[in-house]
Amino acid sequence: MRRSILLLAFVLAWGLPLIWCASATAADEPAKVGGTWEMTFEGPRGTRTQTLTLQQDGGTIKGTLEGRRGPAPLEGSVTGNEIKFTVKRETQNGTFTLEYTGTVDGDAIKGKVHSERFDGEWTAKRSGGGSEK
Repeated sequence: MRRSILLLAFVLAWGLPLIWCASATAADEPAKVGGTWEMTFEGPRGTRTQTLTLQQDGGTIKGTLEGRRGPAPLEGSVTGNEIKFTVKRETQNGTFTLEYTGTVDGDAIKGKVHSERFDGEWTAKRSGGGSEK
């Protein structure tokens, strides 16, 4: 009886922290965002639809955002289910920087965009049947 109690105490003392660490590590894994997304942006000039194409290497992302003004490169990161990326567009008035943040939920993202000219909200839905490898 005493041996069973000691064994149970040992398992609880060492096993629970190991399980907790494993689940905490899994929660820190970056969400899988690679692929093509249809993005809808709500800004000062109304609703716009764009195509967001992302390549992912661990927590680092790069890609393009393409809309009516053509493609623009982006770079950013994914930590857990939080995504951040920056798009720089060249305009007649110089470089225009957009900072996107959002939360990934499977094949959907919802977030905010900030620039020196305005703030807005955006959503994206993955197209093409899932993430890239």
